[in-house]
Amino acid sequence: MSMLLSAHPARLAPRVVLPSGFLARHLGWPLLAAVLASVLLMHGGGDRWLADAIFQAEGSHWALRDHWLTGRLIHDGGRIASALAWLAMLGLYLRALRRPGQAALRRALLFVLIAVALGTGVVSVLKSMTHVDCPWDLVGYGGTRMPLGLFTPLPAGTRPGVCYPAGHASAGYAWVSLYFAALLWQPRWRWHGLAIGFAAGLLFGIGQQLRGAHFLSHDVATLAVCWLLSLALFCVFAARTPGASRSAEDA
Repeated sequence: MSMLLSAHPARLAPRVVLPSGFLARHLGWPLLAAVLASVLLMHGGGDRWLADAIFQAEGSHWALRDHWLTGRLIHDGGRIASALAWLAMLGLYLRALRRPGQAALRRALLFVLIAVALGTGVVSVLKSMTHVDCPWDLVGYGGTRMPLGLFTPLPAGTRPGVCYPAGHASAGYAWVSLYFAALLWQPRWRWHGLAIGFAAGLLFGIGQQLRGAHFLSHDVATLAVCWLLSLALFCVFAARTPGASRSAEDA
């Protein structure tokens, strides 16, 4: 056994250990913020206050539900744009495979490909496991269903809702993975990557809220899921990436 351990030490232990401060900044504080925001929105009335304001501003009906701006451009167009961006990343990755000396770029591109697929995929699975309705399904917002809490048992014979977390916003928030990808390749670009993912998710989320498809807490949950998945994946990649520890110290 000792001979086996000494023969392949690189396969048995990671080369890089992330500093504890990195996990506090990227796990502890974001997770705390997401929990507090979710409590305030879901149990403190924040969700209903914002949805009421939007609903009343649209004339007490979801006037923007089928509008070309929120429906075709932001929703349909946003989904297509995110898919095309992923395919572009795949093309860049395949191109980098054929070029020597681009190991760091290949690693970062592969990270983004996996992280975006994970973020959108996991959110889609979670939606199918919860029974939370969209605002437009609820009494008071033009619907017929009574609101149920996230952990409230679903009454027998009731069709489960599929609106939590927010699925469309994941096509944007999954790109917060660009922040961590930059840490693997060009750390100085990390804030640009974060801005791209956050802006895309915010745009997609606002578009859906204006349509009556989601409460704000649904988007907060999606952002949290995408961020935590990207962080976990980064820890896996960083464990085998020389220099990742130094990048993490400054992040």
